[in-house]
Amino acid sequence: MNQWVADVIQNKEVLAVPVMTHPGIELRGHSVRQAVSDGRIHAEAVISLAGMYPSAAACTIMDLTVEAEAFGATVTFSDEAVPAVSGRLLSSADDIRRLQVPSLHAGRVPEYLKANLLIAKALQAGKATSPLPSGRGMEKVFFAGCIGPFSLAGRLFDMSDIMVLIYEQPEAAHMLIDKCTQFIAKYCQALKLTGANGVLMAEPAAGLLSNDDCHTFSSQYVRRIVEEVQDDTFMVILHNCGNTGHCTQAMVATGAAAYHFGNKCRMEEVISEVPPTALAMGNIDPVSLFKDGTPEQMRHAVSELLAQMRPYPNFVLSSGCDTPPHTPLSNIDAFFAALSHQSQLSH
Repeated sequence: MNQWVADVIQNKEVLAVPVMTHPGIELRGHSVRQAVSDGRIHAEAVISLAGMYPSAAACTIMDLTVEAEAFGATVTFSDEAVPAVSGRLLSSADDIRRLQVPSLHAGRVPEYLKANLLIAKALQAGKATSPLPSGRGMEKVFFAGCIGPFSLAGRLFDMSDIMVLIYEQPEAAHMLIDKCTQFIAKYCQALKLTGANGVLMAEPAAGLLSNDDCHTFSSQYVRRIVEEVQDDTFMVILHNCGNTGHCTQAMVATGAAAYHFGNKCRMEEVISEVPPTALAMGNIDPVSLFKDGTPEQMRHAVSELLAQMRPYPNFVLSSGCDTPPHTPLSNIDAFFAALSHQSQLSH
């Protein structure tokens, strides 16, 4: 994966890695509920899209409830929307002290490991490849998904209350985030064993923190995971769509191989803080453009972003977050068409 990152940077043309699974779920005639509950249905959706579009990598569903459910949180499911944690699992420092780090057999974790294993097998067998418009000879890789430690802690303790906890009882907050980190690291090791080439770690709640607090309550824990799992066969992509540009320094302090930004920030500003040897990915709006926009609006937005990013060879075109259910294929087509058009113009 070190070589893959280097190849992306050295490539003369921009590559794209949009985070999208829901269009594949719908193409296969399944509901969100089925895809997040059945590893085979999940894998089929990813494999279908991997064969349809010239993305440099495939991504699994960005489901921020899997790890919380493993700890014992209650999750509500819908046919039309991503799952959500309901209520709260923990209410006090005593609850945190009693909390046990779960096994990888808890909740839907086994189904997610199954999905990653099936995707890896399909890619290795050449059953889910589409020609890249550039980067010929580059292998199409795929990224698993997980939640970040602070975001997981917020789902277990309640997001508003953990913001209070980090100031009133920082020791309890660190204890909880440490337990979350232990589980996520164990989960990432298991994802690595399935054959995934990396993990897209979603840590959006860290965007609610100042740069210093983000470093203290998120980045130092993410760095522990990075140091444990990232190597030449497996990379960590840190996603923080809550970052408006104020905590990019803290994100970069994690040492991840790539950083994925949401549409709340200006890509031309945040990329200047990313090391030139790491990838900076983003940040076309997944809702107003991918889901609710028109193909013409998508082409304009992509062309504009590519023009802004021309000075940065480590830029990778992506969505700002997971593209939501009912994203029209015409907008995805326009996304890749605009990239292809810009590549032709550069020649």
